[in-house]
Formats: sequence, structure tokens, C-alpha cells
Amino acid sequence: MADDLGKRIDTLAGWLYKSMYLVVFTGAGISTESGLRDFRGPDGLWTRRDKGLGTPRQDFSGAKPNSGHAAITGLQNLGKLKFLISQNVDNLHLKSGINPDRLAELHGNLTKVRCEECQFKMDRMEGERECPLCGGNLVSTVVDFGMSLPEKDLMESYEHSRKCDLFVVVGSSLVVYPAADMPRVALQAGARLVIINQGETPFDDQADLRFIEAIGEILPPAVARLRRLLKQKS
Repeated sequence: MADDLGKRIDTLAGWLYKSMYLVVFTGAGISTESGLRDFRGPDGLWTRRDKGLGTPRQDFSGAKPNSGHAAITGLQNLGKLKFLISQNVDNLHLKSGINPDRLAELHGNLTKVRCEECQFKMDRMEGERECPLCGGNLVSTVVDFGMSLPEKDLMESYEHSRKCDLFVVVGSSLVVYPAADMPRVALQAGARLVIINQGETPFDDQADLRFIEAIGEILPPAVARLRRLLKQKS
């Protein structure tokens, strides 16, 4: 089994190397190694709720990026990552060094506010209620159930999913729409689909490569092998 895992990581590294348009899609599962619960994992928030168990308050402020976040930032720094689509609000991708221009946060960000008038985004500051650009009302960027997703982020996510040749899902059960529609768009465009998630997803039978192991066991070694391949080329 360990040998099979090594071969699958080698395959992923090879596909990352050959890819000309890589899009990564992350869900709450990527942040579990930072001490944050996911939603549908064995100890996820909704799993606990469905079992009648308590759902402890999450301490987002103390969470730090883990090796999975660092690996995705590594893909960016190696010039391989075209775009990152995230369902997470924990700010860990930005903390890890992801360029904001390469990131769509479909469900918002706990540390950001936006202007209801001009849609300007800025860091949340205590007592700041008016937009410094137009004087409009500042509100949280976090998208609650029933709210529309941010139009710019959603449009960019569809656009990059249509253009990609490799779409890598990391830590998402792919059941929350329209965010989870992106793998379908990528598949229709002819992209390879890789899923790294410990729980089942509706796209498992369409994945070209599937990992159920922990993200920290997959992404960091895959990116390390990619780095070696790039060095050999140069």
C-alpha cells in the first residue's frame, strides 16, 4: 500500500510538472491540520451536530497555515499555480503567502470587510464602519447560508475552471453548490481531476487520481518531487 501511495504521488508530481494551467480548489479539510474542524469529516462540525454532540467554538485567530497550505503556496512560487478557489473563511491561504489576485474566496474571509456600495474590500478594523473610498457601509465578507456568493470571485472561478488542464481538489466533500460545480466545469473542459479528501465526494468515480490519505502526506511530497523535476529540466 505504501508503494502504491508513492506511485500515486509520483503521478501527481508528473501531472503538476506537465500542467500548463493548474487550478486548485480547497475546502475545510485543508485546515484540519491547523486545528480547525471541517464539516463532514469524522469529527466535523456537521457530523457532530448530526450525532447530537456539541460543536465547540473555533479559534480562527490562533490558527496558522500548515504544510498543505505551504505546498499550495509552493506551487505558486514555482510558477505552476494559475488560480486557487477556496471555500474557506479562515484567511490561512493569504497568511501562507498566496497572491490575492490568484485567489477566489467564495465564502468570504473572517478578517475582511467590504463596502455595500462600491464593493471595495479591506482588512477588518475595530470601529471602522464607513468605506474610505465612497463612505458606504462596511459589512463582513463572510457568506452565510441563503446569501449569494461574491460575483467577482464566482465569475473568476468559473473562468479559470474552464481554462484549466489540471484541477486538484484538496479537502472538500464537493457537496456545497455552486462552489462544488467547479470540478464539473473543469471536466467538461477536458481537464484531469485529482481529489485529495478523506471522505467520499460525488466526483470520486470521475477522478483521474484519488487520495484518501491526509493532505499533509500527499501535497508536500508531491510538490517536493515537482521541484526536483523542475531543477532537472533547468
